[in-house]
Amino acid sequence: MLFKLRLLAAGAALAGLLCAACSRRTEAEKLSIAAAADLQFALDDASREFRRSHPHTDLQIAYGSSGNFYAQIRNQAPFDLFLSADVQYPRLLAQEGVAKSDAVFLYAVGRLAVWVPSSSTLDPATALRDPSVQHVAIANPQHAPYGRAAEAALRKMGIYDSVEKKLVFGENISQTLQFVQSGAADVGLVAVSLAIAPPVRGQGRYWEVPLDMYPKLDQGGVILKNSAAAREFRAWLLAPAGRRLLKRYGFYLPGE
Repeated sequence: MLFKLRLLAAGAALAGLLCAACSRRTEAEKLSIAAAADLQFALDDASREFRRSHPHTDLQIAYGSSGNFYAQIRNQAPFDLFLSADVQYPRLLAQEGVAKSDAVFLYAVGRLAVWVPSSSTLDPATALRDPSVQHVAIANPQHAPYGRAAEAALRKMGIYDSVEKKLVFGENISQTLQFVQSGAADVGLVAVSLAIAPPVRGQGRYWEVPLDMYPKLDQGGVILKNSAAAREFRAWLLAPAGRRLLKRYGFYLPGE
């Protein structure tokens, strides 16, 4: 009888261990991503699509300016993956030993647009030159790649001096769009990916700034913590499904 009780106890313990192991296998693995603000709507969609084929990976995405994320990651911010609006930030992290050089990759080329609200009488193609404009929103050039692109475009157009005192700076390109949406600015230089996103599309009109007006916005990422989830998401983003999604949001793709 004692032997039988011990056998039952051992069986129950083994079953408990097996159940615990099973629970660990089915628990979602968290993937923490620091992403440039121009990716906000695109990655929200990407998260849903990726989860359908990778149900055991939970994407946790923070959006902000690439320069600020670069500084945070250098100071050991706990991100697994960094998707920057400027590939130079991931390359710098690799050069500084924060990430491995073979972990850096290109995923898209960004595009810049002049955006005005639907209620505005301004033509986005000429709005920057309109004397009635009081405030022009751009992302902060000190840490936002789209802000540097906007500043370069204004100089190339020959109007930087005339609009310099009208500039208001968003912390990132998403906040820049919000300034115009809220009426804090009359017009803004924003990412095409935000201007054409479904939640924004009906709210305004945009004119795409010619590509030769600003330095090419090569957008790149880097795996900071080498995990299966990070490698799988990078592979998905660079595969046809991810490329189709990025193209749908107005990005040009490397190699095209």
